[in-house]
Amino acid sequence: QVQLVESGGGLVQAGGSLRLSCAASGRTFSRAVMGWFRQAPGKEREFVAGIRWSGGRTDYADSVKGRFTISRDNAKNTVYLQMNSLKPEDTAVYYCAADKTLIGVPKTSAVYDYWGQGTVVTVSS
Repeated sequence: QVQLVESGGGLVQAGGSLRLSCAASGRTFSRAVMGWFRQAPGKEREFVAGIRWSGGRTDYADSVKGRFTISRDNAKNTVYLQMNSLKPEDTAVYYCAADKTLIGVPKTSAVYDYWGQGTVVTVSS
């Protein structure tokens, strides 16, 4: 089993920044890759960014490239999502996810086996 706990969401004005955290615990091999997804009201859940614990390979959605940065602290078993230059369209519930995929950074939510409870990010214009 893997447990994921997100934190760091909130209300911010457009152009501002937030940092989300995802604390992971449980079977290491079951969480080889970590992803951040988001879901806005009335929309499907979409991939935001992902990172592998070993090697640190990352991948991003085109919509956040250059604005968001995903990183991990292996000692703390925590993954971060630094979000800069936030836009109103970034408003969503952000979810942390984990999977045992051995290669790459999957962008499909159905691939991920474990999910956090979500944290709300609201960007005002």
